[in-house]
Amino acid sequence: MTENLGTLSIVRELPATPAEVFRAYVEPERFVRFWGPVGTHVPLDTVTIEPEVGGRFDSTMVIEATGDRYPLRGRFTAIREGEMLEFLEEGVGLTGRITLTDLGDGRTRVLMEQENVPAMFLGPEAEAGHNSSFDRLVEHLTVQG
Repeated sequence: MTENLGTLSIVRELPATPAEVFRAYVEPERFVRFWGPVGTHVPLDTVTIEPEVGGRFDSTMVIEATGDRYPLRGRFTAIREGEMLEFLEEGVGLTGRITLTDLGDGRTRVLMEQENVPAMFLGPEAEAGHNSSFDRLVEHLTVQG
């Protein structure tokens, strides 16, 4: 069993409305454009997103340099369209919440919170990985705009 040790919280401001950010998280064709840090990709055929309470989300992140694959499997535990996604990552016990706050002028504040985070997903490297993914999301939202 994985030892769960901590919490992780990241706040970012994104150049899109909450509705646009929400769609990026729940539409597979958008999700694959930003999920994971630079140097990874998520093949579209590995993604299932059922944006409803009890719905599943599945994806597999591939490390480009090695081809190593990291599946992610979970269930949504709460959803408010355009406002919030809560989830449970199966097998690990990690719980997470993504909260979207409308800042006006087409900007959104995103708060990502995770609890029961395994030690290997904590620390500066993990935070840098999440921020790299957010940077990719900003790029995707800017191009979409």
